[in-house]
Amino acid sequence: MSQIDDKHLLMQLDTIAKGLSETFSPFCEVVVHDLNNPEHAILAIHNNLSGRKIGDPATELGIARILSSEFPNIIANYANQFTDGRPVKSTSIGIKGNDGNYIAALCINIDLTLFQGLQNMINNFTQVNQNSIIENLNSNGQDNIKHYIDHYASEHAKTPRLLKANERKEVIMQLKQKGLLDIKKSMEIVAQYLGISRASAYLYAKEE
Repeated sequence: MSQIDDKHLLMQLDTIAKGLSETFSPFCEVVVHDLNNPEHAILAIHNNLSGRKIGDPATELGIARILSSEFPNIIANYANQFTDGRPVKSTSIGIKGNDGNYIAALCINIDLTLFQGLQNMINNFTQVNQNSIIENLNSNGQDNIKHYIDHYASEHAKTPRLLKANERKEVIMQLKQKGLLDIKKSMEIVAQYLGISRASAYLYAKEE
């Protein structure tokens, strides 16, 4: 590939880089590397988040591509960080010429600071106390009984109908303590869901 063709390709990559950076701004930095000039490889840098400058040298990935045409074309979603310690998710895309050697690279760096902060907020907001009392927020409180039994059974790596007698007694006593047996037709639901008779369910509920 001639130098004129290389220059044209780099110009097209720069256009793509600019479009990507504007689409994912302000979180995304996009850099075009000219691997024909490793000492001054950074040809363009859009939405500069890393503080680097045009004319800065190639990174380790760029040097690796220069040294070996067998280096992977795409290294996607690898952990990285800016010089100030901000976490980054990066993707590096190598571009080869007609001779099979790398001539350029397009690198995408996404600042994860805001996203990790949002993730922590969501995790904190959605966290619930697994030992808290179940409140009936809908008219079909019978579903809460089934969900509680399902949860108890899953903790014992079983299905509700495979629970042993002592486990059936325990889950029924827990339902009683949480007030779920006060729901209309609760004992009928419990018996059916556990695969036992209503008489047995009442017996378990009365035992201390």
